[in-house]
Amino acid sequence: GAFQKKGHSARILSPEEAERLAKDQVLVSEFKQLKLEKEAQKNWDLFYKRNSTNFFKDRHWTTREFQELKACRETADQKLTILEAGCGVGNCLFPLLEEDLNIFAYACDFSPRAVEYVKKNALYSTGRCKVFQCDLTKDDLLENIPADSVDVVTLIFVLSAIHPDKMHLVLKNIYKVLKPGKCVLFRDYGLYDHAMLRFKSGSKLGENFYVRQDGTRSYFFTEEFLSQLFKAEGYEQVVNEYVQRETVNRKEDLCVPRVFLQSKFQKP
Repeated sequence: GAFQKKGHSARILSPEEAERLAKDQVLVSEFKQLKLEKEAQKNWDLFYKRNSTNFFKDRHWTTREFQELKACRETADQKLTILEAGCGVGNCLFPLLEEDLNIFAYACDFSPRAVEYVKKNALYSTGRCKVFQCDLTKDDLLENIPADSVDVVTLIFVLSAIHPDKMHLVLKNIYKVLKPGKCVLFRDYGLYDHAMLRFKSGSKLGENFYVRQDGTRSYFFTEEFLSQLFKAEGYEQVVNEYVQRETVNRKEDLCVPRVFLQSKFQKP
């Protein structure tokens, strides 16, 4: 079973969880942190080498969660241009192209290997999408996408993998290709998500920022931090709220608290 609620209040930790997080204050050394930053692309490439296209499930929930993909059309048959920033192997991209024939999609990823997997997918067609390798923190999107040409940008479980000091560069880059009045649809890990509480000591890189065993990193967002991040780059906030889910595993009598941040920010 599962239960879900949306709202502006963050998840409240149990006393045991709070104590465990309070104890875990030792940060990974600066030397190792610099190495992780330098090798970020290599680590994601290795992740896709190990897992190929099998790790993430196809995300058929996207249109259900983000009715905006339908709502942002002025007419029912209007062709939409979207950008999926950080497309991985296409788990979100291909269900979307299948479901909606009136979409042209730009899609990019940090990992060259992930981009190759997208190109090899049977559903990939250059008439319907353009996929390219891109480091969103430094490669100019305007080299592949015209300015002010995109109706919707999806940023789904992408920003959390980027160093907090560089997140603003991603939002600045996206801003250039988004049409005025159009939105970024965001979903990512929220503060005190189950994944954050599972990190062992020695994994902490900074406040709400951790490294996994495979060298990939994950940041856990607060509503306030995300809001400030987008507003500082000129976006207006439309929706920004926590989605709290409790997944209950009855067999093992386990309750897994998932916390995401689901948001929508508009370019004025």
